[in-house]
Amino acid sequence: MRINIVATGTKMPSWVQQACEEYRKRLPREWHFNLIEIPLAARSKNRPSAAIIKKESDQLLAAVPPRALCIALDNQGVMWDTPTVAQQLHQWQQQGQEISLLVGGPDGLSPQTLKQAHQIWSLSPLTFPHPLVRVILLEQLYRAWTLLTGHPYHRP
Repeated sequence: MRINIVATGTKMPSWVQQACEEYRKRLPREWHFNLIEIPLAARSKNRPSAAIIKKESDQLLAAVPPRALCIALDNQGVMWDTPTVAQQLHQWQQQGQEISLLVGGPDGLSPQTLKQAHQIWSLSPLTFPHPLVRVILLEQLYRAWTLLTGHPYHRP
C-alpha cells in the first residue's frame, strides 16, 4: 500500500521531523510512505486569505497522484476513532488503494478541495497547528496498524 501525506509547509521544526521519522520507521515496510510538501503561499495584509487558501489547496490537489484516494483533513470532517481508522486502513490495503492525505496550511483547505476529496477526516474538534497534524496523523496510522496486527502498543 502506498500512503502519501501531501502537506502545506516545507520548513518544519526539528521536533516535527524527528517525531514523523520515528513513526515512519515503525510502519511496516510494505507500506510505501511518501511525504509531499507544498510551500506556504506568501502572506500579506493586502492579500485576501481566500486567495492564499485557494493557491495552497490547488497545489495540494495537483500533487495528488492520479487514481489515489484523496482524504482531506479538516476539523469539519468525520471523526474516526482508532478502530475505525484501523478498519479504513485494512479496506484500503485489501483494495490495493493508494491513499493521499491532505494537510492544509494555517488557514486550512479551500471549499473546492473539500468537495473534490473522496473523504474528509477530522482528527479532533480541536484546531491543531499544521506541523503537529503530521505527527498526530503518523502516530494514528501506526496505532491503527498495531491494532490490526495485535501489537500491544494500542490499549483501549
